[in-house]
Amino acid sequence: MSTLTIRNLHKNFGALEVLKGINLEARAGEFIALVGPSGCGKSTLLGMIAGLEGVTSGEIWIGDRLVNSVQPKDRDIAMVFQSYALYPTMTVRENITFGMESRRVPKKEQAEALKRVAALLQIEQLLNRKPGQLSGGQRQRVAMGRALVRDPKLFLFDEPLSNLDAKLRIEMRTEIKKLHHRVGKTTIYVTHDQVEAMTLATRIAVMHQGSVQQFDVPQMVYDRPANTFVAGFMGSPSMNFIPAELAGDNDKPALSIKTANGSKASLPLHGDAAARIKTGNVILGVRPEHISRFDPQTAARKPGMAMLTAPVELVEPTGAETIAVMKLGGQEVVGRFDRDQAPQMGEEIQLGIDMARACLFDPATKRLI
Repeated sequence: MSTLTIRNLHKNFGALEVLKGINLEARAGEFIALVGPSGCGKSTLLGMIAGLEGVTSGEIWIGDRLVNSVQPKDRDIAMVFQSYALYPTMTVRENITFGMESRRVPKKEQAEALKRVAALLQIEQLLNRKPGQLSGGQRQRVAMGRALVRDPKLFLFDEPLSNLDAKLRIEMRTEIKKLHHRVGKTTIYVTHDQVEAMTLATRIAVMHQGSVQQFDVPQMVYDRPANTFVAGFMGSPSMNFIPAELAGDNDKPALSIKTANGSKASLPLHGDAAARIKTGNVILGVRPEHISRFDPQTAARKPGMAMLTAPVELVEPTGAETIAVMKLGGQEVVGRFDRDQAPQMGEEIQLGIDMARACLFDPATKRLI
């Protein structure tokens, strides 16, 4: 196992700055997810780690070795691509062993590595088939097998599941997580899917416009997002952002927000939130699952639960739960409800807002307060 250290990494394409001073460190055996929207720079960063893209400035270290000028074949890495990149005229066996053949690895070692990897990925019965005879999930297993036989210091995954349908993506996500637990190799995984990042990663680097917005464990990225971009990107449906202003007295600080009829509702602040607010205006961030049908008994047991009334504009049943869109002030607010508490279209509903789980953001900087 090896570490990966990236220091003040920049990448320019002519006058266009694509990466703007990236600093990341992956500990030995960690699974790091690079996540962000298209064009944020995550695939470019992965290409630079692999040696497929040059470095404008900064440093990339694999273990104790500076690899800025090292050729891809000499970096001791293995990469799994989105497109599988399998040779269509070769069997699965030949695809997996091709790299070892090129490096003139002895036949006995090849056979041992093939047997080990085929058993690990449960593809023993596929070894004599060609890629055209395989499903998408089977092809992705073969692509991973080709990487695994190398026993590299670092695994790089470039959106490996984006070509698969939703059900198969979930299955392969589980397989990749099991594989990482078995093999324990340091892994860098690029995805635009925040669910993949949350379920797979030890730590997540959320990227936007060439910069890392937050680098932390998944739960912290979700619960305490560094800014409104991270808060809005991580989570589906995304976090609600509600304009608010500080109100109440020193003993009972609260936030004042507009309701649908133009009046104002007061939401008591929880803990030391009021002390962190530097100006009168804030952005209140609330996850959909922290909005529920108000229940006095639950509110009595749960400190920080506030109540307000809002009309229901849209209801979307999803099976186990129901997504509802309410009107608050001049904007829509999304809530996630248990099936037995689902509101009805047009209903005027009493909402419970869990202020203990809410986030406050500075309207000027968009950063977490």
